[in-house]
Amino acid sequence: MKAAVMTSLGHIEMKNVPKPEKAAPGKAIVKVEYVGICGSDLHYFEHGKIGDYIVDYPFILGHESGGVVTEVGEGVTNLKVGDRVALEPGVTCGKCEFCKTGRYNLCPDVEFFATPPFDGTFVEYVEHPADMCFKLPDNVSTMEGALIEPLAVGLHAANQVNAQIGQNAVVLGSGCIGLVTLMSLKAKGVSPVYVVDVIDKRLEMAKKLGADVVINAAKENTVDAIMKLTDGAGVDLVCETAGSKVTTQSTVELVKRGGDIVLVGMSPDSVLPYDIGTLMNKEATLHTVFRYRNLYPVAIAAVASGAIPLKDMVTNVFEFDDTQHAMSYNCENKADVVKAVIKVAD
Repeated sequence: MKAAVMTSLGHIEMKNVPKPEKAAPGKAIVKVEYVGICGSDLHYFEHGKIGDYIVDYPFILGHESGGVVTEVGEGVTNLKVGDRVALEPGVTCGKCEFCKTGRYNLCPDVEFFATPPFDGTFVEYVEHPADMCFKLPDNVSTMEGALIEPLAVGLHAANQVNAQIGQNAVVLGSGCIGLVTLMSLKAKGVSPVYVVDVIDKRLEMAKKLGADVVINAAKENTVDAIMKLTDGAGVDLVCETAGSKVTTQSTVELVKRGGDIVLVGMSPDSVLPYDIGTLMNKEATLHTVFRYRNLYPVAIAAVASGAIPLKDMVTNVFEFDDTQHAMSYNCENKADVVKAVIKVAD
Protein backbone atom coordinates (compact mmCIF):
# COMPACT_ATOMS: atom_id res chain seq x y z
CA MET A 1 0.00 0.00 0.00
CA LYS A 2 0.99 3.62 -0.43
CA ALA A 3 2.25 5.72 2.47
CA ALA A 4 3.58 9.26 2.82
CA VAL A 5 6.86 8.61 4.63
CA MET A 6 8.99 11.28 6.25
CA THR A 7 12.53 10.27 5.27
CA SER A 8 14.38 13.27 6.64
CA LEU A 9 13.69 16.68 8.12
CA GLY A 10 11.15 18.49 5.93
CA HIS A 11 11.09 15.73 3.34
CA ILE A 12 8.27 13.26 2.61
CA GLU A 13 8.29 10.56 -0.07
CA MET A 14 5.45 8.38 -1.33
CA LYS A 15 6.53 4.79 -0.70
CA ASN A 16 5.10 1.30 -0.74
CA VAL A 17 4.83 -0.22 2.72
CA PRO A 18 3.28 -3.50 3.90
CA LYS A 19 -0.52 -3.48 4.02
CA PRO A 20 -2.22 -4.99 7.08
CA GLU A 21 -3.02 -8.52 5.87
CA LYS A 22 -5.53 -9.88 8.34
CA ALA A 23 -7.31 -8.13 11.19
CA ALA A 24 -6.14 -9.46 14.55
CA PRO A 25 -8.71 -10.42 17.20
CA GLY A 26 -10.41 -7.33 18.57
CA LYS A 27 -9.09 -5.14 15.77
CA ALA A 28 -10.32 -3.65 12.50
CA ILE A 29 -8.62 -2.73 9.27
CA VAL A 30 -9.68 0.70 8.07
CA LYS A 31 -9.27 2.23 4.63
CA VAL A 32 -8.18 5.77 5.44
CA GLU A 33 -10.10 8.46 3.55
CA TYR A 34 -9.14 11.71 5.27
CA VAL A 35 -6.40 12.79 7.64
CA GLY A 36 -6.18 16.22 9.21
CA ILE A 37 -2.88 18.08 9.31
CA CYS A 38 -2.21 18.95 12.94
CA GLY A 39 0.21 21.46 14.39
CA SER A 40 2.17 18.58 15.89
CA ASP A 41 2.60 17.06 12.40
CA LEU A 42 4.00 20.35 11.16
CA HIS A 43 6.31 20.63 14.18
CA TYR A 44 7.75 17.15 13.60
CA PHE A 45 8.06 17.94 9.88
CA GLU A 46 9.94 21.20 10.53
CA HIS A 47 11.93 20.36 13.66
CA GLY A 48 12.05 16.58 13.94
CA LYS A 49 11.02 16.55 17.57
CA ILE A 50 8.60 17.83 20.18
CA GLY A 51 10.14 17.90 23.63
CA ASP A 52 11.40 14.42 24.45
CA TYR A 53 9.68 12.87 21.42
CA ILE A 54 12.32 12.64 18.69
CA VAL A 55 11.64 11.32 15.18
CA ASP A 56 13.63 8.28 14.10
CA TYR A 57 13.45 8.21 10.29
CA PRO A 58 11.68 6.84 8.35
CA PHE A 59 8.51 8.01 10.10
CA ILE A 60 4.84 8.37 9.17
CA LEU A 61 2.87 11.40 10.37
CA GLY A 62 -0.88 11.91 10.81
CA HIS A 63 -3.25 11.12 13.67
CA GLU A 64 -6.58 12.81 12.84
CA SER A 65 -8.25 10.08 10.82
CA GLY A 66 -11.54 9.04 9.27
CA GLY A 67 -12.19 6.09 6.99
CA VAL A 68 -14.13 2.92 6.15
CA VAL A 69 -13.86 -0.50 7.79
CA THR A 70 -12.68 -3.15 5.31
CA GLU A 71 -12.17 -6.07 7.69
CA VAL A 72 -12.86 -6.96 11.32
CA GLY A 73 -11.05 -9.44 13.51
CA GLU A 74 -12.39 -12.22 15.67
CA GLY A 75 -14.59 -11.06 18.52
CA VAL A 76 -15.44 -7.66 17.04
CA THR A 77 -19.16 -6.96 17.45
CA ASN A 78 -19.38 -3.16 17.33
CA LEU A 79 -18.30 -2.81 13.70
CA LYS A 80 -18.91 -4.41 10.32
CA VAL A 81 -17.33 -4.07 6.90
CA GLY A 82 -18.47 -0.83 5.26
CA ASP A 83 -18.92 1.16 8.46
CA ARG A 84 -17.52 4.66 8.28
CA VAL A 85 -15.50 5.50 11.38
CA ALA A 86 -13.46 8.08 13.24
CA LEU A 87 -10.29 6.69 14.78
CA GLU A 88 -9.32 7.72 18.29
CA PRO A 89 -5.52 7.63 17.94
CA GLY A 90 -4.32 6.64 21.41
CA VAL A 91 -4.17 3.01 22.52
CA THR A 92 -3.71 2.78 26.28
CA CYS A 93 -2.69 -0.06 28.59
CA GLY A 94 -6.08 -0.40 30.32
CA LYS A 95 -4.37 -1.49 33.53
CA CYS A 96 -2.79 1.55 35.18
CA GLU A 97 -4.50 3.73 37.80
CA PHE A 98 -5.33 6.35 35.17
CA CYS A 99 -6.98 3.89 32.79
CA LYS A 100 -8.82 2.26 35.68
CA THR A 101 -10.26 5.60 36.81
CA GLY A 102 -11.34 6.73 33.35
CA ARG A 103 -8.49 9.22 32.90
CA TYR A 104 -6.85 7.16 30.18
CA ASN A 105 -5.42 10.24 28.47
CA LEU A 106 -2.84 10.24 31.29
CA CYS A 107 -1.75 6.62 30.71
CA PRO A 108 2.08 6.59 30.72
CA ASP A 109 2.19 3.68 28.26
CA VAL A 110 -0.11 5.08 25.57
CA GLU A 111 0.70 4.25 21.95
CA PHE A 112 -0.45 7.29 20.00
CA PHE A 113 -0.49 7.65 16.21
CA ALA A 114 2.39 9.81 14.90
CA THR A 115 4.02 10.22 18.29
CA PRO A 116 7.50 8.65 18.11
CA PRO A 117 8.16 5.77 17.97
CA PHE A 118 4.64 4.98 16.68
CA ASP A 119 3.81 5.66 13.03
CA GLY A 120 0.73 7.62 12.02
CA THR A 121 -2.02 7.39 9.43
CA PHE A 122 -0.67 9.02 6.29
CA VAL A 123 -1.30 5.57 4.81
CA GLU A 124 -3.98 3.87 2.72
CA TYR A 125 -4.90 1.28 5.36
CA VAL A 126 -4.39 0.99 9.10
CA GLU A 127 -5.14 -1.67 11.69
CA HIS A 128 -6.60 -0.33 14.94
CA PRO A 129 -8.44 -1.65 18.00
CA ALA A 130 -12.12 -1.88 17.11
CA ASP A 131 -13.19 -0.23 20.35
CA MET A 132 -11.19 2.86 19.33
CA CYS A 133 -13.00 3.08 15.97
CA PHE A 134 -16.21 5.07 16.39
CA LYS A 135 -19.02 4.61 13.88
CA LEU A 136 -20.19 7.76 12.12
CA PRO A 137 -23.88 8.54 11.49
CA ASP A 138 -25.00 8.82 7.88
CA ASN A 139 -24.93 12.63 7.99
CA VAL A 140 -21.33 12.87 9.23
CA SER A 141 -18.64 12.54 6.55
CA THR A 142 -15.28 10.82 6.99
CA MET A 143 -13.65 14.23 6.58
CA GLU A 144 -15.59 15.37 9.63
CA GLY A 145 -14.65 12.05 11.20
CA ALA A 146 -11.00 13.01 10.89
CA LEU A 147 -11.73 16.30 12.65
CA ILE A 148 -13.40 14.63 15.63
CA GLU A 149 -9.91 14.31 17.14
CA PRO A 150 -9.19 18.06 17.49
CA LEU A 151 -12.83 18.67 18.43
CA ALA A 152 -12.37 16.30 21.37
CA VAL A 153 -9.55 18.57 22.60
CA GLY A 154 -11.87 21.59 22.50
CA LEU A 155 -14.62 19.72 24.31
CA HIS A 156 -12.17 18.56 26.97
CA ALA A 157 -11.04 22.16 27.48
CA ALA A 158 -14.65 23.26 27.93
CA ASN A 159 -15.27 20.41 30.36
CA GLN A 160 -12.16 21.23 32.39
CA VAL A 161 -13.61 24.66 33.23
CA ASN A 162 -17.16 23.31 33.62
CA ALA A 163 -18.41 25.63 30.88
CA GLN A 164 -22.13 26.31 31.05
CA ILE A 165 -24.90 28.67 30.05
CA GLY A 166 -24.75 32.06 31.73
CA GLN A 167 -20.98 32.39 31.53
CA ASN A 168 -18.80 34.43 29.21
CA ALA A 169 -15.36 33.51 27.89
CA VAL A 170 -12.32 34.55 25.92
CA VAL A 171 -10.41 32.19 23.64
CA LEU A 172 -6.81 33.20 23.03
CA GLY A 173 -5.75 31.96 19.60
CA SER A 174 -8.00 31.04 16.67
CA GLY A 175 -6.08 28.26 15.02
CA CYS A 176 -7.74 24.86 14.80
CA ILE A 177 -7.71 24.21 18.56
CA GLY A 178 -8.93 27.72 19.32
CA LEU A 179 -11.79 27.28 16.88
CA VAL A 180 -12.91 23.91 18.22
CA THR A 181 -12.73 25.36 21.74
CA LEU A 182 -14.89 28.27 20.58
CA MET A 183 -17.46 25.92 19.05
CA SER A 184 -17.45 23.73 22.16
CA LEU A 185 -18.10 26.72 24.42
CA LYS A 186 -20.92 27.97 22.21
CA ALA A 187 -22.48 24.50 22.08
CA LYS A 188 -22.53 24.50 25.89
CA GLY A 189 -24.37 27.83 25.97
CA VAL A 190 -21.47 30.12 26.89
CA SER A 191 -22.09 33.64 25.58
CA PRO A 192 -20.61 35.97 24.70
CA VAL A 193 -17.37 34.33 23.58
CA TYR A 194 -14.54 36.68 22.60
CA VAL A 195 -11.73 35.40 20.36
CA VAL A 196 -8.24 36.89 20.12
CA ASP A 197 -5.58 36.36 17.45
CA VAL A 198 -3.14 38.38 15.34
CA ILE A 199 -4.19 36.93 11.97
CA ASP A 200 -7.27 38.45 10.33
CA LYS A 201 -8.16 35.36 8.28
CA ARG A 202 -8.36 33.26 11.44
CA LEU A 203 -10.47 35.89 13.16
CA GLU A 204 -12.82 35.95 10.18
CA MET A 205 -13.21 32.19 10.54
CA ALA A 206 -13.85 32.59 14.28
CA LYS A 207 -16.62 35.07 13.50
CA LYS A 208 -18.12 32.65 10.98
CA LEU A 209 -18.09 29.86 13.57
CA GLY A 210 -19.86 31.84 16.26
CA ALA A 211 -17.48 34.26 17.99
CA ASP A 212 -19.44 37.21 19.34
CA VAL A 213 -16.50 39.63 19.18
CA VAL A 214 -13.05 39.16 17.65
CA ILE A 215 -9.96 41.09 18.72
CA ASN A 216 -6.78 41.49 16.68
CA ALA A 217 -4.05 41.66 19.32
CA ALA A 218 -1.65 43.15 16.78
CA LYS A 219 -3.91 46.20 16.54
CA GLU A 220 -5.28 46.64 20.06
CA ASN A 221 -4.41 45.67 23.61
CA THR A 222 -6.22 42.46 24.52
CA VAL A 223 -6.58 43.16 28.23
CA ASP A 224 -7.89 46.68 27.62
CA ALA A 225 -10.37 45.40 25.03
CA ILE A 226 -11.71 42.64 27.28
CA MET A 227 -12.00 44.95 30.26
CA LYS A 228 -13.96 47.42 28.17
CA LEU A 229 -16.29 44.66 26.97
CA THR A 230 -16.87 43.36 30.50
CA ASP A 231 -17.07 46.69 32.35
CA GLY A 232 -13.76 45.95 34.05
CA ALA A 233 -14.82 42.60 35.50
CA GLY A 234 -12.94 40.21 33.23
CA VAL A 235 -14.40 36.93 31.95
CA ASP A 236 -15.62 33.79 33.68
CA LEU A 237 -13.55 31.50 31.47
CA VAL A 238 -10.16 32.07 29.85
CA CYS A 239 -9.08 29.44 27.31
CA GLU A 240 -5.47 29.79 26.18
CA THR A 241 -4.90 27.86 22.93
CA ALA A 242 -2.05 29.75 21.27
CA GLY A 243 0.71 28.44 23.52
CA SER A 244 2.63 31.71 23.50
CA LYS A 245 4.35 33.24 26.50
CA VAL A 246 2.45 36.52 26.14
CA THR A 247 -1.00 34.96 25.92
CA THR A 248 -0.31 32.52 28.75
CA GLN A 249 0.82 35.29 31.05
CA SER A 250 -2.19 37.44 30.15
CA THR A 251 -4.69 34.82 31.31
CA VAL A 252 -4.49 35.92 34.94
CA GLU A 253 -5.24 39.52 33.93
CA LEU A 254 -8.26 38.52 31.85
CA VAL A 255 -10.00 36.21 34.29
CA LYS A 256 -12.78 37.45 36.55
CA ARG A 257 -12.48 37.04 40.30
CA GLY A 258 -13.45 33.45 41.06
CA GLY A 259 -13.18 32.49 37.39
CA ASP A 260 -11.44 29.64 35.61
CA ILE A 261 -8.42 29.47 33.31
CA VAL A 262 -7.52 26.50 31.11
CA LEU A 263 -4.18 26.16 29.34
CA VAL A 264 -4.66 24.19 26.12
CA GLY A 265 -1.81 25.39 23.90
CA MET A 266 1.62 23.87 24.48
CA SER A 267 4.19 26.60 25.05
CA PRO A 268 7.70 26.14 23.62
CA ASP A 269 8.91 27.49 26.97
CA SER A 270 8.15 24.85 29.58
CA VAL A 271 9.13 27.28 32.32
CA LEU A 272 7.88 30.88 32.30
CA PRO A 273 7.04 33.60 34.85
CA TYR A 274 3.39 33.64 35.95
CA ASP A 275 1.57 35.98 38.33
CA ILE A 276 0.50 33.51 41.00
CA GLY A 277 -0.17 36.35 43.45
CA THR A 278 -2.91 37.84 41.30
CA LEU A 279 -4.29 34.38 40.54
CA MET A 280 -4.62 33.71 44.28
CA ASN A 281 -6.01 37.16 45.03
CA LYS A 282 -8.76 36.50 42.49
CA GLU A 283 -9.25 32.95 43.82
CA ALA A 284 -9.23 31.89 40.19
CA THR A 285 -8.65 28.26 39.28
CA LEU A 286 -5.96 27.17 36.82
CA HIS A 287 -6.62 24.03 34.76
CA THR A 288 -4.62 22.28 32.05
CA VAL A 289 -5.46 19.98 29.16
CA PHE A 290 -3.65 16.92 27.85
CA ARG A 291 -5.49 15.52 24.85
CA TYR A 292 -8.98 14.28 25.91
CA ARG A 293 -10.88 11.34 27.35
CA ASN A 294 -14.24 9.66 26.79
CA LEU A 295 -15.33 12.30 24.29
CA TYR A 296 -15.48 10.75 20.82
CA PRO A 297 -19.16 9.72 21.12
CA VAL A 298 -20.08 13.18 22.45
CA ALA A 299 -18.12 14.93 19.70
CA ILE A 300 -19.68 12.81 16.96
CA ALA A 301 -23.18 13.40 18.34
CA ALA A 302 -22.55 17.16 18.50
CA VAL A 303 -21.54 17.24 14.84
CA ALA A 304 -24.41 14.98 13.77
CA SER A 305 -26.97 17.20 15.52
CA GLY A 306 -25.63 20.35 13.88
CA ALA A 307 -24.60 21.85 17.22
CA ILE A 308 -21.00 22.11 16.02
CA PRO A 309 -20.38 23.08 12.34
CA LEU A 310 -17.06 21.25 12.20
CA LYS A 311 -16.49 21.04 8.45
CA ASP A 312 -16.86 24.80 8.06
CA MET A 313 -13.38 25.40 9.46
CA VAL A 314 -11.62 23.45 6.68
CA THR A 315 -9.89 25.83 4.29
CA ASN A 316 -7.58 23.51 2.34
CA VAL A 317 -7.88 19.96 0.98
CA PHE A 318 -4.81 18.25 -0.50
CA GLU A 319 -4.47 15.02 -2.48
CA PHE A 320 -2.53 12.15 -0.90
CA ASP A 321 0.16 12.17 -3.58
CA ASP A 322 0.75 15.85 -2.78
CA THR A 323 1.54 15.30 0.91
CA GLN A 324 5.02 16.81 0.61
CA HIS A 325 3.53 19.94 -0.94
CA ALA A 326 0.72 19.96 1.63
CA MET A 327 3.13 19.97 4.55
CA SER A 328 5.45 22.55 3.02
CA TYR A 329 2.54 24.78 2.05
CA ASN A 330 1.13 24.66 5.57
CA CYS A 331 4.50 25.55 7.06
CA GLU A 332 5.06 28.43 4.65
CA ASN A 333 1.51 29.85 4.69
CA LYS A 334 0.43 29.67 8.31
CA ALA A 335 -1.44 32.96 8.03
CA ASP A 336 -3.58 31.65 5.17
CA VAL A 337 -4.32 28.08 6.24
CA VAL A 338 -6.83 27.70 9.06
CA LYS A 339 -7.34 23.93 8.82
CA ALA A 340 -6.05 21.56 6.15
CA VAL A 341 -6.85 17.92 5.48
CA ILE A 342 -5.36 15.31 3.18
CA LYS A 343 -7.75 13.26 1.06
CA VAL A 344 -6.20 9.80 1.04
CA ALA A 345 -9.04 8.11 -0.84
CA ASP A 346 -12.59 8.78 -2.02
